[in-house]
Amino acid sequence: MSPAYFETHFQLEGSDANWPSKFAIVTAYNTTDETWSPERNSAADRDLTAELAAIDVWRRQITGYSPSTGHAEPGWAVELSLNDACDLGFRYKQDAIYYVTGDELWVSFCDNRRQLVRVGSFSDRLHHCPARGETA
Repeated sequence: MSPAYFETHFQLEGSDANWPSKFAIVTAYNTTDETWSPERNSAADRDLTAELAAIDVWRRQITGYSPSTGHAEPGWAVELSLNDACDLGFRYKQDAIYYVTGDELWVSFCDNRRQLVRVGSFSDRLHHCPARGETA
């Protein structure tokens, strides 16, 4: 598993969400070791957004980013089981998804290697930015 998964932090616009006890963090952006055009990333993100809206589950936009490289990918915190989240990630060509239980952040491959690997505290990696129109 790529070491990048273990350095990821998350940025959330606005104040804390009313987090469920278990949820996944999924993105539709380019997969590991592939480079997609901004248009392809945007199209995949629109498709993921529409699919999540259609299944009507708790969801909140969240961005995963690397503090060391600055690379960032918008995605969704979404209340799904681990298997459903991995299936979703697999459909969107993702190598792995994050999963949160309580305050524990885990990562799992989306393919047949599914297994939770502990990353650390979710709250320690969660950072807030003001919502549009708010001041810090």
